Amino acid sequence: MARDFEKRCGLEPGTLDRPLTSVDLSSSIVSDAAQPRNQPEIHLKQISIWDDKTPLNEDEVCVPFLKEVELAAGSGRFAIEENNGEFLRFAKQKLRENSVQFTNAKCVTVRGNSMTPVLRDGATVGINVGRTSLGDIIDGDLYAINHNGQLRVKQLFRLPSGVRLRSFNREDHPDEDYGFQQLQDEQISILGHVFWWGMYAR
Repeated sequence: MARDFEKRCGLEPGTLDRPLTSVDLSSSIVSDAAQPRNQPEIHLKQISIWDDKTPLNEDEVCVPFLKEVELAAGSGRFAIEENNGEFLRFAKQKLRENSVQFTNAKCVTVRGNSMTPVLRDGATVGINVGRTSLGDIIDGDLYAINHNGQLRVKQLFRLPSGVRLRSFNREDHPDEDYGFQQLQDEQISILGHVFWWGMYAR
């Protein structure tokens, strides 16, 4: 057993028959580390830096943000409009793979803690504004909602009498059920289906 251990560790035969010094160990480790290993080579692409003035590549598209805009000072009413001053770049191929038309891709910012831990406050989601009807709802998927001018991101479920809005943080934000008439009365509409999200780890 000792001879086998010496051979595996790259030690001279009989090494274990005498006290083993730190020099012996270090030389063994060095000789073992010097042995060539068949490691796959990893090639990372160079990161390209861009800003608002950098022209788009042929395979990219600029996706604008939607934001809440106050209609009149002090009225407390908001409308959701496109913010042309802020955008993200997406690869056209990735949008195609997710069945998103380029012109139907928008981004919104998640506010509050209702969707934690999946979506924290400040997370960005990409939405497909081509899927806005109640018939487009896939139970449990995420959707951006216009609730009387307020931007909300929720899980949606179809009910026989209407829809259910669900938060991931159900302890602080219980389910909200709305009948078809309530959807009209409270001006609740679907802005789009969430196809992507991202956020900083903080």
